[in-house]
Amino acid sequence: MSEVTIIGIDLAKRVFHLHGARDDGSVMFRKQLSRAQLLAFIA
Repeated sequence: MSEVTIIGIDLAKRVFHLHGARDDGSVMFRKQLSRAQLLAFIA
């Protein structure tokens, strides 16, 4: 099972855009989260 090795976070005023990738650069997820959702997601 592959794991996320890179997480990019684009900071904005109301939402955060997250991009997760494997070590080979392939995309695992792309999400748009609110401030409250971000803390729960990272935990």
